Amino acid sequence: MRGLAFALCLLPLPALAQSVAERLNDYPTEARADYVFGCMAANGQGRDVLLKCSCSIDRIASILPYDAYVEAETVLSLRLVGGERMSIFQTAAPAKKFVADLRRAQAEAEIICFE
Repeated sequence: MRGLAFALCLLPLPALAQSVAERLNDYPTEARADYVFGCMAANGQGRDVLLKCSCSIDRIASILPYDAYVEAETVLSLRLVGGERMSIFQTAAPAKKFVADLRRAQAEAEIICFE
């Protein structure tokens, strides 16, 4: 840990701030907008729902890296296809973990943003 702290001290302050900002905001705008549109379609239209849905994707993004979000969304969409070849996405442990992680992040976002 001491080595990491020393290495961080060597980084210029803007570079350190940028890496933290990048880590916390690795979701592309298109992905955030797509989530908000889907959320609003499920929960209703209006400014209050827009704010809640925006809060929700921001919370999910703070919990789950974008790559993990994409993996989970891919597994969920492949599960909808069905068929014998897609059954691996129902039973494989990594696929279950991706979806479980996303579901936990969504549950936390719902508690925080929709109360």
